[in-house]
Amino acid sequence: MLESGLINEMMEYDRSNVMFAPEGRLIQVEYAKKTVNQGSITIGFVVKDAVFIVADKRTTKELMLVKGTEKIMQVDEHIGAAMSGLISDGRILIETAQSYAQDHRIMYDTPIDVLSLVKYICSFKQAYTQFGGYRPFGVSLMIAGFDDKPRLFVTEPSGIYFGYKATAIGERDEKVKVLIRKYYKENLDLQEGLKIALKILSKTVEKFSINKVDAIYITDKKQFKKISVKELKKVFSEK
Repeated sequence: MLESGLINEMMEYDRSNVMFAPEGRLIQVEYAKKTVNQGSITIGFVVKDAVFIVADKRTTKELMLVKGTEKIMQVDEHIGAAMSGLISDGRILIETAQSYAQDHRIMYDTPIDVLSLVKYICSFKQAYTQFGGYRPFGVSLMIAGFDDKPRLFVTEPSGIYFGYKATAIGERDEKVKVLIRKYYKENLDLQEGLKIALKILSKTVEKFSINKVDAIYITDKKQFKKISVKELKKVFSEK
Protein backbone atom coordinates (compact mmCIF):
# COMPACT_ATOMS: atom_id res chain seq x y z
CA MET A 1 0.00 0.00 0.00
CA LEU A 2 2.81 2.38 0.90
CA GLU A 3 4.52 1.80 -2.45
CA SER A 4 1.24 2.28 -4.32
CA GLY A 5 0.60 5.56 -2.48
CA LEU A 6 4.07 6.83 -3.35
CA ILE A 7 3.56 6.02 -7.03
CA ASN A 8 0.20 7.83 -7.04
CA GLU A 9 1.81 10.84 -5.38
CA MET A 10 4.58 10.92 -7.99
CA MET A 11 1.98 10.70 -10.77
CA GLU A 12 0.24 13.76 -9.33
CA TYR A 13 3.43 15.80 -9.66
CA ASP A 14 3.79 14.46 -13.16
CA ARG A 15 0.26 15.36 -14.27
CA SER A 16 -0.25 18.70 -12.57
CA ASN A 17 1.17 21.94 -13.90
CA VAL A 18 0.61 23.73 -10.58
CA MET A 19 2.16 21.26 -8.12
CA PHE A 20 5.86 21.34 -7.31
CA ALA A 21 7.69 18.03 -7.03
CA PRO A 22 9.71 17.58 -3.79
CA GLU A 23 12.85 18.68 -5.66
CA GLY A 24 11.19 22.01 -6.50
CA ARG A 25 10.47 21.15 -10.15
CA LEU A 26 7.35 21.72 -12.26
CA ILE A 27 7.37 18.51 -14.27
CA GLN A 28 4.88 19.66 -16.91
CA VAL A 29 7.04 22.71 -17.64
CA GLU A 30 10.04 20.43 -18.11
CA TYR A 31 8.04 18.31 -20.55
CA ALA A 32 7.15 21.50 -22.44
CA LYS A 33 10.86 22.32 -22.73
CA LYS A 34 11.45 18.89 -24.25
CA THR A 35 8.81 19.71 -26.87
CA VAL A 36 10.81 22.82 -27.80
CA ASN A 37 13.91 20.68 -28.32
CA GLN A 38 12.03 18.58 -30.86
CA GLY A 39 11.36 21.62 -33.07
CA SER A 40 13.50 22.42 -36.10
CA ILE A 41 16.51 24.65 -35.49
CA THR A 42 16.25 28.44 -35.46
CA ILE A 43 19.21 30.85 -35.27
CA GLY A 44 19.23 34.56 -34.42
CA PHE A 45 22.06 37.11 -34.66
CA VAL A 46 22.43 40.73 -33.65
CA VAL A 47 24.82 42.36 -36.13
CA LYS A 48 25.85 45.92 -36.99
CA ASP A 49 22.65 47.99 -37.28
CA ALA A 50 20.44 44.91 -37.76
CA VAL A 51 19.03 41.75 -36.26
CA PHE A 52 18.02 38.65 -38.19
CA ILE A 53 16.54 35.18 -37.76
CA VAL A 54 17.01 32.14 -39.98
CA ALA A 55 15.04 28.94 -39.45
CA ASP A 56 14.90 25.50 -40.97
CA LYS A 57 11.38 24.80 -42.27
CA ARG A 58 11.07 21.09 -41.69
CA THR A 59 8.56 19.22 -43.86
CA THR A 60 7.38 15.97 -42.30
CA LYS A 61 5.54 14.63 -45.34
CA GLU A 62 6.94 14.06 -48.81
CA LEU A 63 4.18 15.95 -50.64
CA MET A 64 3.89 18.81 -48.15
CA LEU A 65 4.33 22.31 -49.58
CA VAL A 66 7.27 24.20 -48.06
CA LYS A 67 5.42 27.50 -48.59
CA GLY A 68 2.84 26.54 -45.97
CA THR A 69 5.38 25.92 -43.20
CA GLU A 70 6.58 29.41 -42.29
CA LYS A 71 8.49 29.45 -39.00
CA ILE A 72 8.80 33.24 -38.67
CA MET A 73 5.92 35.70 -38.44
CA GLN A 74 5.68 39.48 -38.30
CA VAL A 75 4.47 40.90 -34.99
CA ASP A 76 4.74 44.62 -35.74
CA GLU A 77 6.50 46.76 -38.33
CA HIS A 78 9.74 46.48 -36.37
CA ILE A 79 9.34 43.06 -34.67
CA GLY A 80 9.34 39.45 -35.84
CA ALA A 81 9.08 36.14 -33.99
CA ALA A 82 10.13 32.58 -34.76
CA MET A 83 8.79 29.49 -33.01
CA SER A 84 10.26 26.17 -32.04
CA GLY A 85 8.16 23.42 -30.51
CA LEU A 86 4.40 23.07 -30.82
CA ILE A 87 3.66 25.38 -33.76
CA SER A 88 -0.05 25.72 -32.96
CA ASP A 89 0.91 27.08 -29.52
CA GLY A 90 3.38 29.43 -31.18
CA ARG A 91 0.75 30.86 -33.51
CA ILE A 92 -1.57 31.62 -30.59
CA LEU A 93 1.23 33.44 -28.76
CA ILE A 94 2.26 35.42 -31.84
CA GLU A 95 -1.33 36.43 -32.55
CA THR A 96 -1.56 37.56 -28.91
CA ALA A 97 1.64 39.57 -29.39
CA GLN A 98 0.31 41.12 -32.61
CA SER A 99 -2.88 42.21 -30.85
CA TYR A 100 -0.94 43.67 -27.91
CA ALA A 101 1.39 45.60 -30.26
CA GLN A 102 -1.58 47.00 -32.22
CA ASP A 103 -3.35 48.06 -29.01
CA HIS A 104 -0.19 49.87 -27.91
CA ARG A 105 -0.04 51.80 -31.22
CA ILE A 106 -3.70 52.80 -30.95
CA MET A 107 -3.43 53.88 -27.33
CA TYR A 108 -0.06 55.66 -27.39
CA ASP A 109 0.42 56.39 -31.13
CA THR A 110 3.93 54.93 -30.94
CA PRO A 111 5.39 51.49 -31.70
CA ILE A 112 5.87 49.24 -28.70
CA ASP A 113 9.42 48.67 -27.47
CA VAL A 114 10.65 45.12 -27.91
CA LEU A 115 11.30 44.38 -24.24
CA SER A 116 7.78 45.41 -23.16
CA LEU A 117 6.31 43.02 -25.72
CA VAL A 118 8.61 40.20 -24.55
CA LYS A 119 7.62 40.77 -20.92
CA TYR A 120 3.93 40.68 -21.83
CA ILE A 121 4.25 37.38 -23.70
CA CYS A 122 6.25 35.88 -20.83
CA SER A 123 3.60 36.93 -18.30
CA PHE A 124 0.99 35.28 -20.55
CA LYS A 125 3.07 32.09 -20.68
CA GLN A 126 3.75 32.07 -16.94
CA ALA A 127 0.04 32.20 -16.13
CA TYR A 128 -0.36 28.82 -17.80
CA THR A 129 2.07 27.31 -15.28
CA GLN A 130 0.19 28.73 -12.30
CA PHE A 131 -3.51 27.92 -12.71
CA GLY A 132 -5.13 24.50 -12.69
CA GLY A 133 -6.86 23.16 -15.78
CA TYR A 134 -4.27 24.67 -18.13
CA ARG A 135 -1.06 23.28 -19.55
CA PRO A 136 2.17 25.18 -20.31
CA PHE A 137 2.77 26.40 -23.85
CA GLY A 138 5.03 23.85 -25.52
CA VAL A 139 6.93 26.41 -27.54
CA SER A 140 9.81 28.87 -27.29
CA LEU A 141 9.67 32.12 -29.23
CA MET A 142 12.73 33.87 -30.60
CA ILE A 143 11.77 37.53 -30.85
CA ALA A 144 13.83 39.96 -32.94
CA GLY A 145 13.17 43.68 -33.12
CA PHE A 146 14.66 47.13 -33.49
CA ASP A 147 13.69 50.09 -31.33
CA ASP A 148 16.64 52.21 -30.16
CA LYS A 149 18.95 49.33 -31.15
CA PRO A 150 18.71 45.76 -32.52
CA ARG A 151 17.38 43.30 -29.94
CA LEU A 152 17.09 39.53 -29.72
CA PHE A 153 15.20 37.60 -27.02
CA VAL A 154 14.14 34.02 -26.36
CA THR A 155 11.05 33.23 -24.26
CA GLU A 156 10.80 29.82 -22.62
CA PRO A 157 7.69 27.75 -21.71
CA SER A 158 8.11 28.67 -18.03
CA GLY A 159 7.62 32.36 -18.81
CA ILE A 160 11.26 33.38 -18.39
CA TYR A 161 13.14 35.32 -21.07
CA PHE A 162 16.77 36.05 -21.94
CA GLY A 163 18.39 38.61 -24.21
CA TYR A 164 21.15 37.50 -26.60
CA LYS A 165 23.70 38.73 -29.10
CA ALA A 166 23.34 35.40 -30.90
CA THR A 167 21.63 32.13 -30.02
CA ALA A 168 19.66 29.13 -31.26
CA ILE A 169 16.55 27.17 -30.25
CA GLY A 170 15.28 23.77 -31.36
CA GLU A 171 16.80 20.36 -31.90
CA ARG A 172 20.56 20.02 -31.42
CA ASP A 173 20.63 23.63 -30.19
CA GLU A 174 23.65 22.98 -27.94
CA LYS A 175 25.70 21.79 -30.92
CA VAL A 176 24.59 24.85 -32.88
CA LYS A 177 25.50 27.18 -30.00
CA VAL A 178 29.04 25.75 -29.98
CA LEU A 179 29.38 26.76 -33.63
CA ILE A 180 27.83 30.17 -32.97
CA ARG A 181 30.39 30.85 -30.22
CA LYS A 182 33.12 29.83 -32.67
CA TYR A 183 32.08 32.02 -35.60
CA TYR A 184 30.05 34.93 -34.20
CA LYS A 185 31.65 38.37 -33.87
CA GLU A 186 29.96 41.58 -32.77
CA ASN A 187 31.25 43.60 -35.72
CA LEU A 188 29.67 41.37 -38.38
CA ASP A 189 27.53 43.09 -41.00
CA LEU A 190 24.22 41.63 -42.16
CA GLN A 191 25.63 39.74 -45.14
CA GLU A 192 28.49 38.25 -43.13
CA GLY A 193 26.16 37.21 -40.32
CA LEU A 194 23.69 35.58 -42.70
CA LYS A 195 26.48 33.66 -44.39
CA ILE A 196 27.69 32.29 -41.04
CA ALA A 197 24.18 31.37 -39.88
CA LEU A 198 23.43 29.53 -43.14
CA LYS A 199 26.79 27.76 -42.91
CA ILE A 200 25.91 26.58 -39.39
CA LEU A 201 22.48 25.39 -40.54
CA SER A 202 24.05 23.43 -43.39
CA LYS A 203 26.40 21.68 -40.92
CA THR A 204 23.72 20.76 -38.38
CA VAL A 205 20.49 20.11 -40.31
CA GLU A 206 20.02 16.69 -41.89
CA LYS A 207 19.24 16.88 -45.62
CA PHE A 208 19.78 20.64 -45.55
CA SER A 209 18.22 22.60 -48.40
CA ILE A 210 18.40 26.36 -48.85
CA ASN A 211 14.88 26.13 -50.29
CA LYS A 212 13.66 25.11 -46.82
CA VAL A 213 15.06 28.11 -44.97
CA ASP A 214 12.86 30.91 -43.64
CA ALA A 215 14.72 34.17 -42.94
CA ILE A 216 13.93 37.75 -41.93
CA TYR A 217 15.88 40.83 -40.89
CA ILE A 218 15.15 44.20 -39.31
CA THR A 219 17.50 47.18 -39.67
CA ASP A 220 17.58 50.67 -38.16
CA LYS A 221 14.82 51.57 -40.66
CA LYS A 222 12.61 49.50 -38.33
CA GLN A 223 10.96 47.49 -41.07
CA PHE A 224 10.39 43.73 -40.95
CA LYS A 225 11.82 42.24 -44.16
CA LYS A 226 11.58 38.69 -45.51
CA ILE A 227 14.67 37.35 -47.29
CA SER A 228 13.85 35.54 -50.52
CA VAL A 229 15.25 32.12 -51.38
CA LYS A 230 17.05 33.76 -54.31
CA GLU A 231 18.84 36.17 -51.95
CA LEU A 232 19.66 33.35 -49.52
CA LYS A 233 21.15 31.25 -52.32
CA LYS A 234 23.32 34.19 -53.35
CA VAL A 235 24.63 34.72 -49.80
CA PHE A 236 25.13 30.99 -49.21
CA SER A 237 27.14 30.54 -52.42
CA GLU A 238 29.54 33.42 -51.71
CA LYS A 239 33.12 32.38 -50.99
